[in-house]
Amino acid sequence: MPEPRPRATDPRRMMTELIRALGIVLAVEGLVFALAPRRIEQALALIAALPVETRRLLGLGALALGVALIALVGARG
Repeated sequence: MPEPRPRATDPRRMMTELIRALGIVLAVEGLVFALAPRRIEQALALIAALPVETRRLLGLGALALGVALIALVGARG
């Protein structure tokens, strides 16, 4: 008898998790914009004042942290 496919390869589960993650991101972003719109403007102005290379490095750092978190969660479950 063949073994059942691992959970991570189930396309329905993957789509569900992707939609859930997108929903969480949108909820957090919406909450920040709803509760502190002026702070967002200040933060965007601060980011815009940074050199392009610094913004690129911040983006790469955020990307690396996100991938590491995803890998950590994937390894645990």
